[in-house]
Amino acid sequence: MIGVPRWLLLVLGALFSTYHVVLGIYSLDVPSSPWPTVVALALYSIATIASLWPVERLRMPDWLAAFDLAVCIVLPLLVTSQLDADADNGYATWYVAAVGTLMTIAAARRQLTAAWLGVVALAVQSVAWAGPLSLGTIGVIGSIVWVGIAHMLTSALTAAARETRRYAQAEREAAAWQAAQDAHLFEGRMRLAQTNRIAAPMLRRIADRGGALTEAQRQECRLLEAAIRDEIRGRMLLTDAVRTEVQRARERGTIVMLLDEGGIDDLDEPTRDRVLSRLAEAVADSKADRIIARTAAEGSPVAVTVVGLREPEGDGLPSDDTDELEVEFWLEIPRT
Repeated sequence: MIGVPRWLLLVLGALFSTYHVVLGIYSLDVPSSPWPTVVALALYSIATIASLWPVERLRMPDWLAAFDLAVCIVLPLLVTSQLDADADNGYATWYVAAVGTLMTIAAARRQLTAAWLGVVALAVQSVAWAGPLSLGTIGVIGSIVWVGIAHMLTSALTAAARETRRYAQAEREAAAWQAAQDAHLFEGRMRLAQTNRIAAPMLRRIADRGGALTEAQRQECRLLEAAIRDEIRGRMLLTDAVRTEVQRARERGTIVMLLDEGGIDDLDEPTRDRVLSRLAEAVADSKADRIIARTAAEGSPVAVTVVGLREPEGDGLPSDDTDELEVEFWLEIPRT
């Protein structure tokens, strides 16, 4: 898309406006009294400078649009009060093009209602002052045409900007979706490679022995199965230190569950390392029969909750009912 520098538009608007002021000064000898024209020139200059003054906001403020509209209503009244409607006034009717220029600026700055009201007021005043034929002879129709062109261009540019934003948003969403798919694919491949690295040696051993394993080898398989389950459910909770301490806890007979529900995905690397180092320490220090580590919900001040449960005193057999277990420790690892 080819853009026009804003400063160039401001310069062009200033040149057109200055030209009208020069014509008004040049024709000061035509009116019966020059002073109403001088007042009109001053008002027009103030309105033009205020309308063209460089600001960040493209849309003209409502108060400035109202002031420009008032100037466009007063301007013809001041100038024509000293002119003869039946005479050839020449450049003394400079106010017609001035009103058209000022209202074109207002339309370009998205004050379309004020712009149209300004040229309509000019047309009504011209008809009342010099009759319907004056719309063509003094250039009122040209001013209306310029406002119409500005209206169409402004509407087209607004629609183009809206479509550009819509396409940009769609492109961002598509890029985010593609990135998420790539991330899922990469993570799946990584998890598959990790699982293959962990399970392949034991699977070959099982195949070589025809499934006849010793009790120690069966226990090793159980530990490997738990480690593979950690890789699937634990995700961001896993570091080398956490894996090591979890493996040692399971070798002591502790049941360990790692559940990552996405609550720490937004943590930066140093913060995540601090949180997971504290998790590894908690697993290493615990004497519980079961340890459950779960990420907290997003937005929570807690990053990971770690609970240690102990089997009740009795026959020493593991219980499947967690309601009967006693809490050995409860740890909430904060995000900060």
